[in-house]
Amino acid sequence: MLFKIASASLLGIDAYLVEVEVDISFGIPGFVTVGLPDAAVRESKERVRAALKNCGYDFPSRKILINLAPADRRKEGSAFDLPIALGLLAHLDLFRLERLNDYLFLSELALDGRLKPARGILASTVLAKEEGFKGIVVSKKNEKEAALVQDIDVFGMENLVQVVQLLSGTEGISPCQYSFKELLPRAGYDVDFQEIRGQQHAKRAVEVAAAGGHNVLLIGPPGAGKTMISRRLPTILPPMTFNEIIEVTRVYSASGLLNDKAAVAERPFRAPHHTISDAGLIGGGLVPRPGEVSLAHHGVLFLDELPEFKRKVLEDLRQPVEEGRVTVSRSSMSVTFPSSFMLVSAMNPCEDAFRGLSPSDFDCTETQKSRYYSKISGPLLDRIDIQIEVPRVEFKDIVSRDQGESSAEIRKRVARARKRQLQRLRGRKIYCNSQMGPKEVKSFCQVGEEAKELLEMAVNRLGFSARAYTRALKVARTIADLSGEERINPVHVSEAIQYRMLDRYF
Repeated sequence: MLFKIASASLLGIDAYLVEVEVDISFGIPGFVTVGLPDAAVRESKERVRAALKNCGYDFPSRKILINLAPADRRKEGSAFDLPIALGLLAHLDLFRLERLNDYLFLSELALDGRLKPARGILASTVLAKEEGFKGIVVSKKNEKEAALVQDIDVFGMENLVQVVQLLSGTEGISPCQYSFKELLPRAGYDVDFQEIRGQQHAKRAVEVAAAGGHNVLLIGPPGAGKTMISRRLPTILPPMTFNEIIEVTRVYSASGLLNDKAAVAERPFRAPHHTISDAGLIGGGLVPRPGEVSLAHHGVLFLDELPEFKRKVLEDLRQPVEEGRVTVSRSSMSVTFPSSFMLVSAMNPCEDAFRGLSPSDFDCTETQKSRYYSKISGPLLDRIDIQIEVPRVEFKDIVSRDQGESSAEIRKRVARARKRQLQRLRGRKIYCNSQMGPKEVKSFCQVGEEAKELLEMAVNRLGFSARAYTRALKVARTIADLSGEERINPVHVSEAIQYRMLDRYF
């Protein structure tokens, strides 16, 4: 006898429909799974066997064949346990078979029959809605995540017995009901810009970067506050919109990093170690999974000690930094992940990490700096809009009682600047100055003669490339937005040029 149960699997961060076909027939007892299953799927027979026995159900002593269609796509993970178990239970006539067609089932089974959480539930719920299913059945720990999708019934179940009761029509089992306030956790941060002493120039540069979504490179000796400033950058970025929350949550759901939360409400901050591999940063695997650039989507990717990263890893950053997405190709598939993030990196002024902490006559020489900077590719540095020096903190700043501005105060200015950009860029698929293309730059970054002379000097004397010239214009546009001015003035261009300190080394 053949039974068909709907489930889903992931391809990137999107889900596709998997039909679990369970054929139970006479013959030598056995359990075979086909349809390109990985080791976790093949091992499901032992979990399902124990779960059925411990829940009081009989395991069919027949020839059992499980097919996961489409058979030409590799299936991975343990979320097929539940649909496989239901296919075996259907043979026992414990519920009405037609009700199996109403729902999409996705969950791992514990040996005692409990439903355990799975990856990619948000994407699978979206798929269930698009395919016209009445509802989706998942683990209780996944129900809030699934409930983010409206107009579909979500059943969060504790164990296999409850699922059988649902399918048999037992009264009193209803879909979960949550308000948006319950589903979306309140964003909050444990750090604040008030904790940073001194470094007014660096804080100003980071504020400009946050206002326009620009990439930043901080250069300074150890202990100057580079990491401290970078970790507080998300606290001054505008709050995420609902669509952004959904996009980020889909990435984290596909990676299994939600940790029982319904959604990711705070802007991500990812800080991978410099020993990270290409696949770890960009994404990869036999069935590709998101890398750090995608986990930082709509947030901040912080690369500390930038020259210590492998050269190839840094070169791989070009596409996600430039296009806001990254494509991972395999022989049988090609997957595109979102990766619209702010790149924030930090480095020492030269290879000797503690140079610059001693008196000025021991500071790094220009030759030492140039040699150290050469470890980073010029094309990548060209894509970093703001490059500034972070000097050591003076003693008077360390002991000062002046707390400075809080993150909340800076965030208000950043939000106002972003609002101006959204109004200006309305109707285009971009939302901040850093994403402007040549047409937008030509339309919105016009400057007067005095400002043109400053830019000409930057190209001729400081060696600005065409890309650096364009990026300086974008930064100047952001500075003007922070000032509440519609026209880019020479003072805005002058400040933007100051944020391109490394162009003279390349």
